[in-house]
Amino acid sequence: MNKVDSLLYDALINKGIAAKDTLDLLIKESDGSSQNLVSILSKRGDYSEAQILKVLAEKTGLAFLDLKNVAVPEDITEKIPVKIATYYRFLPIEIKGRILICAVSYPLDIKIQDEIRNQLGYDIELVLAVTEDIVEGLRKYYGLAADTLEKIVSQVPKDSASYQDPTQKIDDIEKLAEDASVIKLVNQIILEAFRKRATDIHIEPFRESVAIRYRIDGLLYDANIPAEVRNFLGAIISRIKIMSNLNIVEHRLPQDGRAVVKVQEQILDLRISTIPTPFGESVVIRILPTQMLFSLERLGLSKGDLTVFEDLIKKPHGIIFVTGPTGSGKTTTLYASLTRINTRDRKIITIEDPIEYEMSGITQIQVMPEIGLDFARGLRSMLRHDPDVIMVGEVRDLETAEIAIRVALTGHLIFSTLHTNDAASGITRLVDIGLEPYLVASSIEAFVAQRLIRLICPDCKYEDKVIANEVRQLIAGELGLKSPQEVKLYRGKGCANCNFSGFFGRTAIYEILLVDEQTKELIVKKSASNRIKNLAVSKGMRTLRQDGWQKVIKGLTTPEEVMRVTSIEEIREKPREEIISPGIAIREDEQSRPLLDSERRIYNRLGSKINLRYKPFKNVQELTDRGFTLEQLSVTRNISAGGILFVSSEIINIGTFLELKLELPNNEEVVNCLARVVRVEELAEGKSYDVAGVFLDITSAQRARLDKYVIKGLEE
Repeated sequence: MNKVDSLLYDALINKGIAAKDTLDLLIKESDGSSQNLVSILSKRGDYSEAQILKVLAEKTGLAFLDLKNVAVPEDITEKIPVKIATYYRFLPIEIKGRILICAVSYPLDIKIQDEIRNQLGYDIELVLAVTEDIVEGLRKYYGLAADTLEKIVSQVPKDSASYQDPTQKIDDIEKLAEDASVIKLVNQIILEAFRKRATDIHIEPFRESVAIRYRIDGLLYDANIPAEVRNFLGAIISRIKIMSNLNIVEHRLPQDGRAVVKVQEQILDLRISTIPTPFGESVVIRILPTQMLFSLERLGLSKGDLTVFEDLIKKPHGIIFVTGPTGSGKTTTLYASLTRINTRDRKIITIEDPIEYEMSGITQIQVMPEIGLDFARGLRSMLRHDPDVIMVGEVRDLETAEIAIRVALTGHLIFSTLHTNDAASGITRLVDIGLEPYLVASSIEAFVAQRLIRLICPDCKYEDKVIANEVRQLIAGELGLKSPQEVKLYRGKGCANCNFSGFFGRTAIYEILLVDEQTKELIVKKSASNRIKNLAVSKGMRTLRQDGWQKVIKGLTTPEEVMRVTSIEEIREKPREEIISPGIAIREDEQSRPLLDSERRIYNRLGSKINLRYKPFKNVQELTDRGFTLEQLSVTRNISAGGILFVSSEIINIGTFLELKLELPNNEEVVNCLARVVRVEELAEGKSYDVAGVFLDITSAQRARLDKYVIKGLEE
């Protein structure tokens, strides 16, 4: 037993933390291996490593440091090479004169301290820290797999790692791809993605750099990687291709493959796709667990919607469509539905592109258009296998839709998906592709629209008490609450657990439109989707936006998340005249009128021209489809601390949320905020419009700056 273990042994016994008999057994285990007592105790799980290190720190006189609350300056990591820090397993914290402060998980002996001193030229001062925090610190401050890249650089000649022409030196790149260090590098990239809960890995080459990004909770985040990774792009991509049985010589054509890897006792299914770019191949790796627990209760359905949904999936026949854009969780909802009704007395067959997850007891078919196996052909063949329930990955064309409807009318339950913005738009989509309205009305049981929203991190969640009152009024008004004060809003400050994003995990918001008799009548008459939606709302359907607001007031997410994923134009029970075509009168939004009047009474208004940039706060693809330029330039006609009036050359609907950038004169800081359009007036035969908006998400400091600017202008 070494001196450090002896000190820890005595301290644990004296403090009554551990029994002597237990420690004696652990000491024998330690003597028979290379592990120290701290490592063995923490692996047992009876005590956390932090608890043990605090006891050891007290006994040895060393400090214990929580690295989560420590920032290492960049100049420190520049002076201490990564190969030395990783070899001796320490994180450099600070340099005081000629003293280097190092965080270690176990005190270094004198011999090792002398080695570090001789190599770096600094005296060593030790502090204790948790092993996982040290490893995370090395990744954070030196970059992902920095030590592995250091080894590759030292072993491989620079010319063999050249990225200038990926078609050259194929043999060298192939050999390098099989090198243990390159294999480790690719494994570290995948492991880091798994640790951070990423669903996708993006490897993107540019002229002078390579970006590696992880998609976490629906958004992309840059991985901190050393710049040297650019020189080994060919080897990295070749290694990924070898894993997925792709052609490593082919760089000119896109390729798709699949690999299965084991990470921390978890089997992961990797879907790999490559595409050629001018600067090398770009790779996206989709990460899928081979086994997942699908549960309706965990999807995010409210109690009322869950009851409705369970009744739907128990029906003997008909079609249930789940709608939403790509990446909105439609497949997960369908899998959870099939899991709920998957019993031994039912035959369930799916046809998908691709098969996302393997499901026990369910026959799954992969679409392969290159050999003629598309959705329509697969669906026809499935009928000969006597299914009770069928899932069609997506209805993309008239042929597939017609076959699905015929199958539903002959007594089968069908699940499928459509790409539409809301539930009612699914009806319009089916009619547009050529289905007869009477077939749609007679075969479809429901349309379920959904979106994914990020959840506030529970570790850094706090109540936001300075949120603009307009946001509270908006939520209270759309939910029918008596008072805006009933609305409590929460946010995440950002912590190590959520990668300082303030969000951890995702859930779904839903909109369930049941096709009842009245709805069928409107479908047969080819009524507009907004009429169908208004009818459903009048019967109690909760819209996507309303379901999102419910999750906001429950403290699950933020208002910005709901506005980010839902449509800006919220359909109301009584449709109002908005902008239809040039020359038609435009009415003011009645619900927003009190806000504007209140704003006029509270804040002074100044007729002033200020440069303004604005764009609707909504899905970029939806804007592009409408032909809307993503960011517009304009000037204000008048302004106050509560709202603005400006001229727009584009049609903007009442109720639209805008992202604003107000450029105050004299080079003052730009004011960034959200606003809601409350009035629109036509100016010149449809060529320009006066747009009035009230500020929503604006800080008190920015509002005070605007008010000061207005008052100063009025005095002048």
